[in-house]
Amino acid sequence: MSLFATKPLERIISESEGGEHQLKRTLTASQLVALGIGAIIGAGLFSLTGPAAALHAGPAIMLSFVVAALGCAFAGICYSEFSTMIPVAGSAYTYSYATMGELFAWIIGWDLVLEYAVGASTVATSWSRYMVSLLRDFGIHVPMEFAAGPFESVTLPDGTSIASGIINLPAVFIVCAVSILLMIGIQESAKVNSIIVCVKVSVIILFIAFGWSYVNPANHVPLIPESPTGNFGDFGWTGIVRGAGIIFFAYIGFDAVSTAAQEAQRPQRDMPIGIIGSLIVCTILYIAFSYVLTGIVNYKELNDPAAVAVAIDRTPYIWLRKWVKIAIIAGYTSVILVMLLGQSRVFFSMSRDGLLPKFFSSIHPKWQTPWRSNLLFMVFVSVMSAFLPLSKLGEATSIGTLFAFVLVCAGILVMRKTNPNLERPFKTPMVPLIPILGIAVNLYLMYGLGMENWMRLFIWMALGLLVYFSYGRSHSRLGAADKVR
Repeated sequence: MSLFATKPLERIISESEGGEHQLKRTLTASQLVALGIGAIIGAGLFSLTGPAAALHAGPAIMLSFVVAALGCAFAGICYSEFSTMIPVAGSAYTYSYATMGELFAWIIGWDLVLEYAVGASTVATSWSRYMVSLLRDFGIHVPMEFAAGPFESVTLPDGTSIASGIINLPAVFIVCAVSILLMIGIQESAKVNSIIVCVKVSVIILFIAFGWSYVNPANHVPLIPESPTGNFGDFGWTGIVRGAGIIFFAYIGFDAVSTAAQEAQRPQRDMPIGIIGSLIVCTILYIAFSYVLTGIVNYKELNDPAAVAVAIDRTPYIWLRKWVKIAIIAGYTSVILVMLLGQSRVFFSMSRDGLLPKFFSSIHPKWQTPWRSNLLFMVFVSVMSAFLPLSKLGEATSIGTLFAFVLVCAGILVMRKTNPNLERPFKTPMVPLIPILGIAVNLYLMYGLGMENWMRLFIWMALGLLVYFSYGRSHSRLGAADKVR
């Protein structure tokens, strides 16, 4: 079988509707929008906005959010076309299988593992720090040795620090709790996520509303600080691009909506609403949030993972600090939920295609979820969150996501050429312009993340190719079907 043999759309859809691989269709358009917002608003907004402004973009961090949103918007429109044509689990993996062949499908599926697993672990570590800090506000003290891994130093939002710990138990707890919820059912997970989304969006709106009157226009001058060194990413326009690449982590998640296509009630209508709707809502909130943050506090003072708390201290609303912590914890929780959801659904699809062991596509007879896949990743992500220093891996997650977006945009060009007459309930407008812009913008953001992150991506992909050629290629169901014919 050729490495670039594509999987016919009819086979993809018919296999997804088979009895043992059938997921339960329960998600509405509003729940898909909430899933997208749940994954998007979280670690990136609260923890990365301040440092990205202080070190790279200045007040123009607002423009960084716009640049990142453009890359997401172009990719999101392409995702929408695919998700209505191929309304099954698997996201970019499934789309690549149908357009560019099995090898590219494996590469993108393996890339999504990097995005979701490392992303969930990174967010769980941050969740732990804010939860420990919030508990201290209420007089409950968690020993710091059990709130950090053995290879990292930790500073909580309240200033408490420790050189190294033993195990990060709060991070383990949240990963296990979310994984169990996902095993029990997608509808239950969606309901919990919707509640969390309401909490964190409400607090963000409160911060914007209360902080707006304390914005000092002088803090936005100059909007784009000149680069003192001329180096890429050191303020100026390249600082905006560098900032966009860093805070791109804040947009990770809308693609996870497409992994739930097989569980949407009316995917042809609901998937574009879920993907594009969540992007629009979050972009508006991000721009307003960064405007208020950099307006209250000069960007030079924002190199702090708890930059929101620094801004609140400049207002009379000190009581808002606890609510912001609650919103951050809620935001992190929903991000972990959607990332673990996407992780299990991608592996579900890869297993169904024979590229991974059948273990990953086993559906629970009562819950109708890929529970064994969730169970395995509960252990895998918990161990990473408990012991590994993941504070620097947010950018690795971003570069993996950007790579997925590039391939999805390229897939639209390929599909329009190979299957021009195929029914498309949602059509990407202005083809080839939109996909080409999506490829260009996302590649530019990848470039802005630097060689260190490119090397991480290459190493991860090399490991993935080793797994594919040692197991996946010989067990591929597509390859087996070709041999029979």
